[in-house]
Amino acid sequence: MDKWLRSAIDYIGSWIEFQLTTIQQPGVIVAFAHRGEIVAEHAFGLANLDTGEKLTPRHLCRIASHSKSFTAAGIMKLREQRKLRLDDAVGRYVGGLHPRVAETTIAQVLSHSAGLTRDGADSGQFIDRRPYLDAKELLAELKLPTAIEPGTRFKYSNHGFGLLGLVIKAITKQTYSAWIKREIVEAAGLREITPDAPLPKGARFARGHTRRLPLGVRCVIPGDNPTQAMASATGFAATAGDTARFFAQLAPNARRSVLSVASRREMTRHHWRIPQSFEAYYGLGINVGKTDGWDWFGHGGHFQGYISRTCSIPACELTISIISNSIDGGAPFWMDGAMQILRTFKTRGAPDRRLRDWTGRWWTIWGATDLVPAGNRVLVANPQFINPFMDAAEIEVTSRDTGKLAWAAGYSSHGEPVRRIRDKRGKVSDIWIAGANLKPEGVVAKEIARRYPPRKRRPTP
Repeated sequence: MDKWLRSAIDYIGSWIEFQLTTIQQPGVIVAFAHRGEIVAEHAFGLANLDTGEKLTPRHLCRIASHSKSFTAAGIMKLREQRKLRLDDAVGRYVGGLHPRVAETTIAQVLSHSAGLTRDGADSGQFIDRRPYLDAKELLAELKLPTAIEPGTRFKYSNHGFGLLGLVIKAITKQTYSAWIKREIVEAAGLREITPDAPLPKGARFARGHTRRLPLGVRCVIPGDNPTQAMASATGFAATAGDTARFFAQLAPNARRSVLSVASRREMTRHHWRIPQSFEAYYGLGINVGKTDGWDWFGHGGHFQGYISRTCSIPACELTISIISNSIDGGAPFWMDGAMQILRTFKTRGAPDRRLRDWTGRWWTIWGATDLVPAGNRVLVANPQFINPFMDAAEIEVTSRDTGKLAWAAGYSSHGEPVRRIRDKRGKVSDIWIAGANLKPEGVVAKEIARRYPPRKRRPTP
């Protein structure tokens, strides 16, 4: 692994932990796969606010629409076995559909261009007001016509991927969950993924959580309800580690995969641009895009109580999976930040040897500041930001404990000195950045408590 990549991965973990604490969310798991193997896993926070159970990398969470990528991989495997063609009409395999639905192609359904209803007339299954549709109920809704003309634009459809689950069942003569687990999940060497509830006996499972509003407190969402005929769209539960491993295998340049290179290229190709998005497309069961010159692919997931994101960057042979166990989870924003952190380290390189101890998190009453060595400079990062390196000042180190701000924003302290102060044991006790004196978190916490002693406050109306 390149040294810059290891430095970036280390800082991403530290930054996400800080973010979780700052915005007071229950928990988050993040995993990094490099060349298909896990190189770092972190779990921060709690698996269950009611019991206080600590979250670990071995906890399974609902990964929701990531399920679509597994289903797409299953369809592509059947295609490789010459059991279907992508331009086949779905009505060839599933009966009882409205004629307009029946004539849509498998490729159209995979790419969300079949014009199908998103969630039917009642999407209560996605807000925990009703059970997920069974096969009979799903087929009853697919007796209605498409919502728009097929093949005209990207239009997301959970019902469409439920239909693909029925296609797999019809071709294999097995249940969707049994076939996909054997032919895709287990074939990929994954042991911490299940296509639907109930969960495997003995599995650790992180519960979901509500927002604080409108009730005023977070509540635990069980999250272990079966998704029935919608498992192929949203049913999977997994660890972040196995999620990352799976998506790493979908990269066209992956060294090991359950699919051929041709299938992976077709899945990750730009099939449809997603309206009102920045350089984002959809392939076959896969989100695709470009950020700062890097091509990436992956998927997101929203299940009641969980938000998740996975992103694979073939150029770096790196896949990141982030799962947050709350309905307002920060996974989408943290993935964006992780991409910015990676790009910064890729551009600047790993830190010079003489700068490696110029690191750490330092505080004032305004909040935290991270010193992050990268290349030949020390970046003054703001971990409160979604992009912690946005407008980051740069320290040029001139001796063991001195430097200057070689670059800073116009309202900052460009050109001014930086120095580290050491205690009697020789340990750095605080830092001066221009006129600002930064200290460890515990020291600043005591200062705040002394200067502004907490008092009992009346409840907010």
